[in-house]
Amino acid sequence: MRPMYYIGLDVHKRTIRYCVKDGSGTIHAEGTLPAIRLDPDRWMKTLPQPWTAAMEATVFTGWIYDHLHPHPAALKVAHPLMLRAIAAAKKKNDRIDAQKICDCLRCDFLPECYMATTAIRERRRTLRYRNLLVRQMVQRKNKISMLLMEAGVSYNKQRLHKAGYFRELLATNPDIPEGLRSLLPVCRETVVRLSKTESALVRSLEQDSLLRERVERLTTAGCAGPRRAQAIRRSGRLCPNSATNICRRR
Repeated sequence: MRPMYYIGLDVHKRTIRYCVKDGSGTIHAEGTLPAIRLDPDRWMKTLPQPWTAAMEATVFTGWIYDHLHPHPAALKVAHPLMLRAIAAAKKKNDRIDAQKICDCLRCDFLPECYMATTAIRERRRTLRYRNLLVRQMVQRKNKISMLLMEAGVSYNKQRLHKAGYFRELLATNPDIPEGLRSLLPVCRETVVRLSKTESALVRSLEQDSLLRERVERLTTAGCAGPRRAQAIRRSGRLCPNSATNICRRR
C-alpha cells in the first residue's frame, strides 16, 4: 500500500500557497501557484500519488474546490473560525498557514465544514444576489421618503411607491422644490429597474427543476410561501416561528 501525501492549500485572490508532506511530517514540496485554472492542472501532474488536500473556506475556495475535486483521494474544506491553529498563531504568513493546514489534515485535526454541491452553490449565489437587490430597492424607497420629508412635502405613505400616484404627486404638488423634481424620478427609475431584475431572478428560480420540488414541499408544510421557501432551501433550516407553526398544526 502506497503512503498518503497530505497537501495544505492557503488560498488567496491571486495566488495559492501549497505545502506537501508525508505521514511523518517531512516536507516534500512547497511553493506558490498563480490562481489561474491552467497552473493547478500542471501542478497536479507533478504531485506524488495518492494525495489528499485541504484548504480554508474563503470566497475563492469554490472554484478551486470544483477544479481539484476529481483528482485527489479526498479534498476537504476547513471552517475558518474553528481553524484556531492559524487564527491564534503569533507568526502568520502564507507559508506558515499552508503548513498548519497540512499538519491539521495529516493529524486528523482539521475542523472540516460542509461543502455544498456546485449546483446548490450556484443557486445560493443567485439568491444572495436577489437579496442584495431587495436591500438596495428598500434603501432607494426609504431615500425617496426621506427626500420628501426633508422638503416638508405631504404624501400618502401607502401609495407613494405606486407608479400612478408617484407621477401625480410630482405633477400636482406645489411644495416639491425644482431641484427635487429632477432627483425623484431618477430614484424612482432605479427602484423600477431593481424590481424588474429581482422579479426576473425569482422567475428563473421558480422554473428551476432542482428547486421546484423542494419549494413545493415547504409551501405545503404551512410555514412558508414561495419566497420564504426559497430562503429556507438556501439556508437549510426553518426559522423558530415557522417550526412552531408546524408543531401547532400537527
